[in-house]
Amino acid sequence: MADGEESDAEVPRYLNGFRPDTWEQEMEAIPMFMRRCPDEIDAERHPELACLQSMLFDQDKEPAACSIPRAGPSSARARPAELATMYKNEGNAYFEEKDYGRAVLAYSEGLRQSFEDVELRAVLLSNRAAANCRLGNYRSALNDATQARKLKPDHLKAIVRGALCHMELKNYSEAIAWCEEGLRIDSKEKKLLEVRAKADKLKRVEERDARKAKAMAKKEQCQKERLLAAIKERNIKLKVVEPSNEEEEISNALAEINLNGFLSDGATGAKVHLDADGNLNWPVLFLYPEHEQTDFIEAFHENSRFIDHLTVMFAELPPWDLERKYLPSNLELYFEDEERAEMYELNPEHTLLQVLQHQRYFVKAGTPTVLAFVKSSPFSKNYFHGKKVHRL
Repeated sequence: MADGEESDAEVPRYLNGFRPDTWEQEMEAIPMFMRRCPDEIDAERHPELACLQSMLFDQDKEPAACSIPRAGPSSARARPAELATMYKNEGNAYFEEKDYGRAVLAYSEGLRQSFEDVELRAVLLSNRAAANCRLGNYRSALNDATQARKLKPDHLKAIVRGALCHMELKNYSEAIAWCEEGLRIDSKEKKLLEVRAKADKLKRVEERDARKAKAMAKKEQCQKERLLAAIKERNIKLKVVEPSNEEEEISNALAEINLNGFLSDGATGAKVHLDADGNLNWPVLFLYPEHEQTDFIEAFHENSRFIDHLTVMFAELPPWDLERKYLPSNLELYFEDEERAEMYELNPEHTLLQVLQHQRYFVKAGTPTVLAFVKSSPFSKNYFHGKKVHRL
């Protein structure tokens, strides 16, 4: 045998150690590592657990007597109902300390015991509902209160807790129903009277708000339908992305403006609308590609001319026009037919409606767009190079 090696016989072993093939079962027999308490505890099979239970339930015995497990099979057994009561009291102590998480665990352990005392089971469920409610677990709490009420229909605390859970979940009709159920048991129960009054008030507010929302939705739908009818009547074409039905077409075509990076503060929420005289007013975007600048008009009346807006917009030269070229009389306006990759020059004397009615003009995202260039500028010549340009 080489130096430094030991035979198997020379390797020290732990006394009373777990056997490799049964270590899990052996560990399960130790009270500290048990995953659940056995329904019946045999002092011969579970001596440590029998000792602990004897300490808890054999009131006439001294704790020291447990140092040696007793062999009697029945004296060391605690009935499941006694265990459940113990866990209930433990949960109540945690609840008083406001340790609601541990209270829930204690009540749950009590409910795992097999016993037939309906009253005790209902109390454990109701108490767990109270602890879960304090933790904000309203659906779990409501489930416990419901189960407690099924076991004992006149369990007033369970009914009160169920009503409170329904209030937190904004189930006002259900909260009122639970309150009515409890008040048939005790017509003077203060908490139920308070909850019923509050639930009734909030329910009426909720119903009023629902009526308002429904009326508003109906009004908005009517306005959308009138608006779409006015657009179709003028033979204006809207560019939408494959709508599946007319309602989606309205929603897509008249959606809030998305200017793809050219968003100005005034653009937010701007939409085409009908004024009191039945005329269309459009949000219109002016693009100046040479300087990557924009102007946005929130309400461009359909019968107003482009030249009128240009005169107002360029009454003072913009700070980015360093060469002072952007004068109303020195500008050309175009729109682009993206499908054909063609440009159409607009007559500034034309109205917005005249342009929108052009057979190749499509309003995209609810916002008419025009491009402005300085006449005969090097930039415009380069921009139009290779493109077909039409004059209106």
